[in-house]
Amino acid sequence: MNAKKILALLLALVMTMSLFACAPDEEGQLEGDLNNDGQIEMGQKDDVEVNVSEVHMNAAEASASGKWEALFTPIEMEGRAIDMADFDLTPTAEELEAMKNEPAYGQPVKYYMSDGCTSGPTVADDLGYYAEAGLTSEGFKGTSYTEALGTQQATVAVGHIATMLVPITNGVDLTFVGGAHIGCKSIYVLADSEYNTTADLKGTQISVPNGIGASDYNITCLLLDADGINPQTDVELVQVSSDACVAAMERGEISACLLSDTFAYAMVKEGKLKCIRSLLDEDFADENCCVVAMNRTFVQENPVHAKKIVQAVQKAHAWMRENAADATQLLLDRGWNGGSYEMNIMINTSLQFGLADDFTAVSLEDVVSRYVRLGLITNMDDVDAIMELAWTPVQ
Repeated sequence: MNAKKILALLLALVMTMSLFACAPDEEGQLEGDLNNDGQIEMGQKDDVEVNVSEVHMNAAEASASGKWEALFTPIEMEGRAIDMADFDLTPTAEELEAMKNEPAYGQPVKYYMSDGCTSGPTVADDLGYYAEAGLTSEGFKGTSYTEALGTQQATVAVGHIATMLVPITNGVDLTFVGGAHIGCKSIYVLADSEYNTTADLKGTQISVPNGIGASDYNITCLLLDADGINPQTDVELVQVSSDACVAAMERGEISACLLSDTFAYAMVKEGKLKCIRSLLDEDFADENCCVVAMNRTFVQENPVHAKKIVQAVQKAHAWMRENAADATQLLLDRGWNGGSYEMNIMINTSLQFGLADDFTAVSLEDVVSRYVRLGLITNMDDVDAIMELAWTPVQ
């Protein structure tokens, strides 16, 4: 589909999306995301047991040893995190003068309101970081951050590379401007099943809950490909919604399912599921899962505004990383996380919020090259040209 057709489709959705604009619910909270749009889903229980490990293990090893929480022990990696916890966002005199000459001056930042691991832009508003950066702000809640950014209904959002990368190559008007975090989704199977590694899944059906060609499909392809398994020929990827996956596995209809870790956690502790592959495994610890994204035209026309917006979001990410307990409590209080406090601290710590630009650039280029090789991107094959569209650091 060419760029004009994509744009026409997106514009047709604007009226529908506008119905969702601007506000949390009556209690000032956002509902947990359970609509399979690629965002994180909430933890399901408050009383789940949590046994934090001091040693990291990959998913299959952690599950086999009975020490599943070892998957969430962070792997230390120099240069991965951005250091902005104490950054002064106040515009310099030069920045302020430049901002006055940009089209966005005096207009609010429209951040996409979302929960869990994608809540950085919302937390930035809650902590007053947009105001500190000399900006006003308002939230927007739609059905898709990709559509919201592409039609300028939203200015900034955090979301999956896997959700937005292909639309970028199809002409949707957005670009990545910073790194958000690693991790957050894994492949799960029944705890008493014969499947212990991805190799065991060959010849079976695996669920990608939000659909063929969507983020869960792309993430699953990358996880399988990393183990030498061809996702197009060695397995069959099918769509079964997250809340129906366990029943489908029990009926033998599918062997495995890609799920967010917070959603699956209680089921692992209850002995229903085990995790055999994860974006938190050691070979993915240097890969962005989610990024900060903005409307590309906005960034081009408002470079200083874009820089201040990204700084505000990344300062929120740095605060979330450095203050995991306080950040988790804030997310729970606002309704942006759900389930066990201890579980959410552990999982939020594993995500390493706020990724450095150099780290993100290397990670993104690797993902782009694999998308091209796997045929997930079909209308472009030049990695450099794709990076030119997809990566616009503004710091």
